[in-house]
Amino acid sequence: MTSILQSLIDLDTSLFLTVNGVHGEYFDQFMYAYSGKLVWIPMYACIFYLMILNFTRRQLLFAAIGVGLVILFADQMCSHLIRPWVERWRPGNPNSPICDLVHIVNGYRGGRYGFPSCHAANTFALATYVMLLFRHRWLTCFLMGWAIVTCYSRVYLGVHYPGDLLVGGLVGALGAVLVYWLLCRFAHYQRPATLRRGVWPVWTGLLTILGIFIYAVCITL
Repeated sequence: MTSILQSLIDLDTSLFLTVNGVHGEYFDQFMYAYSGKLVWIPMYACIFYLMILNFTRRQLLFAAIGVGLVILFADQMCSHLIRPWVERWRPGNPNSPICDLVHIVNGYRGGRYGFPSCHAANTFALATYVMLLFRHRWLTCFLMGWAIVTCYSRVYLGVHYPGDLLVGGLVGALGAVLVYWLLCRFAHYQRPATLRRGVWPVWTGLLTILGIFIYAVCITL
């Protein structure tokens, strides 16, 4: 069992070094900005507006509570339950055995422990929950792509191993499925027959990415 675990750790480290080792000045700034939390507030606001537009007051109340529970579950499971128990150093942390091999951006190394990733848990929790709420093809595709690129950015920035992100994403997705089941079971949630303005969060997200692209170009000129 120990040898299997060590083999998985070695594979995880090898994958990390491969991905993290491919970088450039422009992508450093793009990924650094993309990985931020505040930059996505317009998209979050647009998703909430979508709920207001398509839900009754009762549905809106329970769906909004569900969002809070999904993020709370994902974040607390990763940061306060699993991380203190596993205690796996982030790759760019000075205590990490591969610290000197890690490419970091703008001096950002993250915190102490990184397994599992809260970024991955939170983004996949939100993406999965919104997917289940609306079942809108383009919105689902965009949010899943957004979550995947967010995970990639965390490896690129040297603050997480791929395994951190895989487990974090699973925790977030499972939390979203659980909360959605509770929403249907106890709040009797029913999806709207027709979703109005379903692509608005997609366009908002794409405009945000365009803004990040322009920012990265300007800062590297």
